[in-house]
Amino acid sequence: MSKAMISAEDRRAESLLAAYEQAGYERVRLAILQPAEPFLALSGEDIRRRMYRVNDAAGREVCLRPDLTIPVALDYLASGASGRRASLSYLGPVFRQRVEGADEFLQAGIESFGRGDKAAADAEMLSLALAATTHYGLAEPEIRMGDVGLFVALIGALGLPPAWTRRLVKDFNRKALLVHDLDRLALAGTNGRPEYQGVLAALANSDPKAARALVADLLSIAGISTVGGRSVDEIADRFLEQAELGASAALPAEMRTVIERFLTVAGDPDSAAAALWKLAQDADIDLSPALDLFESRTGLFAAQGIDTRRIRFATAFGRGLDYYAGFVFELYDPRGRVEGQLVAGGRYDGLFPRLGCAEPVPAVGLAAWIERLERLGGAQ
Repeated sequence: MSKAMISAEDRRAESLLAAYEQAGYERVRLAILQPAEPFLALSGEDIRRRMYRVNDAAGREVCLRPDLTIPVALDYLASGASGRRASLSYLGPVFRQRVEGADEFLQAGIESFGRGDKAAADAEMLSLALAATTHYGLAEPEIRMGDVGLFVALIGALGLPPAWTRRLVKDFNRKALLVHDLDRLALAGTNGRPEYQGVLAALANSDPKAARALVADLLSIAGISTVGGRSVDEIADRFLEQAELGASAALPAEMRTVIERFLTVAGDPDSAAAALWKLAQDADIDLSPALDLFESRTGLFAAQGIDTRRIRFATAFGRGLDYYAGFVFELYDPRGRVEGQLVAGGRYDGLFPRLGCAEPVPAVGLAAWIERLERLGGAQ
């Protein structure tokens, strides 16, 4: 989309990008057609099912970009700048199948890569998100916030088997699955056909590569090539994960109680931090690194002029995108004149290794829904 077309549709969006550039975020322009695989592997289920996908002339699956964070990250890696600090901004259309509203709509956003001062980068991101709503006439949006990193720290501190740790962390954005898997974990090692338990336990405790090769060979011998679109290797990985889950010891009731208590914590950041310190003390687990970062970030919010008493924090709050792994937030119209989040974002340090980068890269960003902000501006 040309600059002239964007200007005709929304001059304020260009003005917002100019403000991001003035804040030090270099504007980038990205291809509309993107490889589909990163979105299928890393986006949440909501985006995956609404993507526009097609095969190109070489048979590769491509898509109209449903999101701009992954394209910015891929462009950053392709530039050879991996690991170096970069502050980037963008404005352009994204494409998702929707029941209401156009399937093509504008998003503006910024991404910050490579900053080691994570709490300060998070605070700057929320401050710039609030500046976006102010730009459209809403000075005090409703602020909803969570911290996936706190849940990851909790699960890690409980000393669960690796397969269950991975599974519960993956479940965080799917609360129904989380409850289901907690029920399964309470019965781990006791369900399934008993004659298989020895084999499952042996596979779960064997060398992962050798076990994967064995299962893949058995599937090939049986003439199984794909099931439900999954390759033999994917089926083998799934089977081995289930073997490890089934062979694990059952979750003690007191551990489940700790997880459930954790997920009920809500309030402003200061009161939530106090409740989490008390939970850690009562459960005799160490959450201090994650809570220290949380409290440092809250202090930097205040230093940015943000009234932290306005923030609605909840440990159960997540954003539904699989690559988020830390601080997350969404801004809403408190009067409900516009449905859906106006600006949203968060931290996703683990995205780059999943895109093929050798090392994690500190990363945090935001996206602004221009069509919603436009409607909000018209409702003032």
